[in-house]
Amino acid sequence: MALDYRKCAQEIADNIGGGSNVASAAHCATRLRLVISDNSKVNKEALENVDGVKGMFESNGQLQLIIGTGTVNKVYDEFLDITGVSAASKEEAKAAAAAKQPWYIRLLKPIGDVFVPILPAIVASGLMMGLVEALAKIPGLGFGGTDWFSFLDTVANTAFAFLPVIVAISAARVFGGNIFLGAVIGLLMIHGAFLNGWNVGSAENVSKFFGLTSPEMVSWVVKEFGEKAAAAAPQLYDWATNPANVTIASLGGIPKWHLFGPILAINRVGYQGHVIPVMLAVLFMSKLESWLHKHVPEMIDLFVTPLTTVLVTALVTLTIIGPIFSTLETLVLNGAEKLVANPFGSMIMGALYPCTVVMGLHHMYNVIEAGMLASKGLNTWMPIASAANFAQFGACLAVGLRSKNNKTKAVAIPSSMSAALGITEPAIFGVNMRFFKPFVAGMIGGAAGALVAAFMGIGASAYGVTGIPGYLTINNALLYTIVLAISGGLAFIITNVIFKEEEPKKKAAPAAPAVDMASQPVVIEVGADKIVSPAVGTLVKQDDIPDATFASGVLGAGLGIAPTKGIVVAPCDGTISTVAESKHAIGISTDTGLELLIHVGVDTVKMNGDGFSPAVAEGDTVKKGDLLLNFDIDKIKKAGYSDTVVFLLTNSDDFNEVKVNA
Repeated sequence: MALDYRKCAQEIADNIGGGSNVASAAHCATRLRLVISDNSKVNKEALENVDGVKGMFESNGQLQLIIGTGTVNKVYDEFLDITGVSAASKEEAKAAAAAKQPWYIRLLKPIGDVFVPILPAIVASGLMMGLVEALAKIPGLGFGGTDWFSFLDTVANTAFAFLPVIVAISAARVFGGNIFLGAVIGLLMIHGAFLNGWNVGSAENVSKFFGLTSPEMVSWVVKEFGEKAAAAAPQLYDWATNPANVTIASLGGIPKWHLFGPILAINRVGYQGHVIPVMLAVLFMSKLESWLHKHVPEMIDLFVTPLTTVLVTALVTLTIIGPIFSTLETLVLNGAEKLVANPFGSMIMGALYPCTVVMGLHHMYNVIEAGMLASKGLNTWMPIASAANFAQFGACLAVGLRSKNNKTKAVAIPSSMSAALGITEPAIFGVNMRFFKPFVAGMIGGAAGALVAAFMGIGASAYGVTGIPGYLTINNALLYTIVLAISGGLAFIITNVIFKEEEPKKKAAPAAPAVDMASQPVVIEVGADKIVSPAVGTLVKQDDIPDATFASGVLGAGLGIAPTKGIVVAPCDGTISTVAESKHAIGISTDTGLELLIHVGVDTVKMNGDGFSPAVAEGDTVKKGDLLLNFDIDKIKKAGYSDTVVFLLTNSDDFNEVKVNA
């Protein structure tokens, strides 16, 4: 009897809470893939009994119903019609599943996604920058005046001088935009037509943007015309006699472009060192580009879309995104000047400093430091920044030493060294914010160190150098050591206490029989992935599995194992995606996209868990050979069921070539 597709779809909808409980719906060759908003509304037992549903499991945030080739697409169409849910691709369904993560993870994830790929460049530049600055400050060495210093300083500063470009390219990848258009937006924000955002009031910028000639020429005018020149052009005269007194403000303010008359002007100031405005600009660009590709006719899309994307993004960035961020920057700096006037204010800034690094505001603190040196001859801001930076070093180092993940170690330890030298972006973006708790621990350590530094009254004779290189400018090395020890040490200790990686796999019970994994045969091969048998016993071809559904391959390619030991082990490294409520089946997902199902016995779901003892839970990370499940062979046979262990690659239809050795 032919399947009633409409009835099947209706029963599925009824047992998942209706269309309003579906965040996304897609299908592959054999399975209906659903992302459910509220899992408590799903009646799993009823779903398994729906006519047409041959199996069900959960993987990577998706509820997957196995319906079969040639049938699933028809049920899917009926399902969309009944529920009113929009069709989605498999990738869109995966994205929808990711969207169910907590809001703070979704908020921070794009920042990490943007910065992780560019960490090697930032780490290399950060380490080199700290070393070059330290060498230049060594008394008597004279390294700062050599060509080697100039060369290495240029190399070290490149990644940071053009950071908006690197961030823009990476952000375009993350947000799905054209990376070359992203690069254009990044270059625009530091274009030579703008004042450099790090030194807006420098003599170079003044002369460039206000058309002043060389000091020698102006001096000649002053010499020839004397007081007449001073009266006719007082600003020019002042610049010629004392260039340091001439500022952007005294010459009429920051130059502007009046593209829309007096209503709206664009300040010609670049965004060197900024992160958030660049990311927002590229996010806007990517969304606009995507929209244009969908609406612009194909015959003119090639030149209309990129032209419109760049022009509109440039206008929005320079008139809205950039100015709003500049306003935020001003508010933060004004608040900082007031806060550092007392020790507890310093403590607050020690905690908040890494947050301003995230926003790209920290370079502007040089203004505060320069002002302190000019008025008091002592930069008391530097110990605050050092405390904050060294605390992030301590937190990052703790992650590197505590983590069992080699990739995390490979990023965390070099990043912590960079932070110790005063360059914290790799540690903050690549490690501490990614795990969040270390970032908070760093804020606490920074607050404590900054408070102590303020009470001690220590300061520096220069600015722009923090962390270990700061010893070359600090007025009391011993007290500075105490500040660094408190901030870095406290952050290190707190991180060790509160930071935990994903819960480790559960250990096998001491009485569990051992399996020699070296002797386990490779039974499934997908490209470079070679998956061994999860059970000890005789291999059974898929066609010979004593169950029509498993044998037909509709649930995926695989095989059976006639077990001689009541034990199931991990056939590869992966994550436990599901553990059946009846304890007889376990799903594993791998980093390479394999979705594996280990089903002990045929119809053993009816045993309701009797005779089965799982050693893992959903979400556990397992290594090849780890104990997954103990089962009682005799009890299965006495219950009248086959004890054949079914082992399937449930998403075998996603791969071009799958080899099963049985």
